[in-house]
Amino acid sequence: MSNKDSSAAEAIIRVMAEAHGVDISRYDEEFLRKATLKRLAVCGIESAAAYAGHLAANRGEAEAFFRSLRNTHSDFFRNPLTFAVLEQLILPALVEEKKNSGAGEIRVWSADCAAGQEPWSLAILLEEATGGRDPSYRIFATDLDDLAQARAGGYSTEAVGNIRARHLNKYFSRQGDLFSIVPRLRAMVDFSAGDLREGSSASPVPSIYGGFDLILCCNLLFYYRPDMQQLILDKVCRALVPGGYFVTGEAERAIVSDQKSLRVVARPAPVFQKSPFPNR
Repeated sequence: MSNKDSSAAEAIIRVMAEAHGVDISRYDEEFLRKATLKRLAVCGIESAAAYAGHLAANRGEAEAFFRSLRNTHSDFFRNPLTFAVLEQLILPALVEEKKNSGAGEIRVWSADCAAGQEPWSLAILLEEATGGRDPSYRIFATDLDDLAQARAGGYSTEAVGNIRARHLNKYFSRQGDLFSIVPRLRAMVDFSAGDLREGSSASPVPSIYGGFDLILCCNLLFYYRPDMQQLILDKVCRALVPGGYFVTGEAERAIVSDQKSLRVVARPAPVFQKSPFPNR
């Protein structure tokens, strides 16, 4: 970025913080630049400097700009390779481990769950892996955005296109073009507001103590600056039990690969495992 562009970016960051109480400095610089250019086009404004002034005077635009920085896209069984690895390798291993050890339920955290497709996808696979019997499982799903649709568990015909027919028939009820999650699965997922970017808590509040066997945090890390990426990964590693698994997005594999306490377990899928030895 040129000095002029950098000054304008700093002005936008300052306006969002001072006028609207929102810290966007943690986002990746290139991501912020592209997001700003898109809003310039929408608003018909020619320069980032002018846009900073527009943001200062317009609460509605500030909210629209901040929403544009949030990744709200979600699909059932997004990234088929990753979910295949979970279905065929990771979840069966967790089920077998819990059965052999009698160590209680399988605990899963779906971070930044958007409209809920990811945790419901996991619930379907866990229901299949456990046969609806022991070991039990619990999925904690968090996001900053409105969780109303995720909790409601109702989706359009188009939204459920990635789901196998037998799973659709078994785990959804249909009313016209609306497919709704059945009560059995609803009882296994706990939705709550949560922000991985805050350093105060290492896990969702309803989970009480963390201790997760599996954490999914997909398509989030690459939106942020390296220091924020590290904060998120540190939180993930604290929340995972020794030997627990971490899943990220395809484009984030290199970011996670640098973590000493996590090792790749399923190339080419971005699935990692925490060292079973707590201090390594």
